[in-house]
Amino acid sequence: MQALITGASSGMGEEMAKYLAGMGWDLILVARRADRLKSVENSLPKSIKVTIISADLSNPENAKNLFEQVKDRKIDLLINNAGFGIFGEFAEVDLDREIELINTNVTAVHILTKLFLQKFLSEDKGRIINVASSAGFLAGPLMASYYASKNYVVRLTQAIYEELRRKKSNVHISCFCPGPVKTDFNNVAGVRFAIKGIDSTYAARYCIDKAFKNKMIIMPSFTMKCANFLMRFVPHKMLTRINYNIQKKK
Repeated sequence: MQALITGASSGMGEEMAKYLAGMGWDLILVARRADRLKSVENSLPKSIKVTIISADLSNPENAKNLFEQVKDRKIDLLINNAGFGIFGEFAEVDLDREIELINTNVTAVHILTKLFLQKFLSEDKGRIINVASSAGFLAGPLMASYYASKNYVVRLTQAIYEELRRKKSNVHISCFCPGPVKTDFNNVAGVRFAIKGIDSTYAARYCIDKAFKNKMIIMPSFTMKCANFLMRFVPHKMLTRINYNIQKKK
């Protein structure tokens, strides 16, 4: 069995790589920094095969080129984990940085999901995990672009899930929607979590275990599950006001 993981040089991607490696999976690890990928590779069991690919997925052509590099390889699992956030008022955040975010969080996920889905359907097997966030169910004042990008990932995954379900396909897709997780995400985004983050090792293992059980939406935190349920009964305008106050504390 072999998995391809984007954003595999740290955080959730690294933890997912370690968990799969412990189960004997071969890995294709993708991220911008080859040196950090090498460090991850050195931490994995020597009994598994690891391929490192350095690629900046903020360039859509690199996402297409990544697929071309691996399309003839036997891959059983794609994990679209690469992504980052930006904090600040929408009118003030740097536009070029936002375009990088959209290309990484949305465009690359869209490209790789489509191309691998087509490959998996032709083989009548395979699995995709798209890493989103609990932010994917909300509007996010002060992190507007990030929240919007994760909304896209959630809704895209849900739609594909239903298409596959109706076909009774042997191909499966899941969306991982954690709340705050203890990773480098907040350092990149320039924030600190207003809510205590959960352990990244636990989150990674929970995600993969539930994906193998064909769960559509995967939430590892009881707090986030409760919050997501209660949000259904709160008007959107009020939710947005509440979320602004939460974001401001960051």
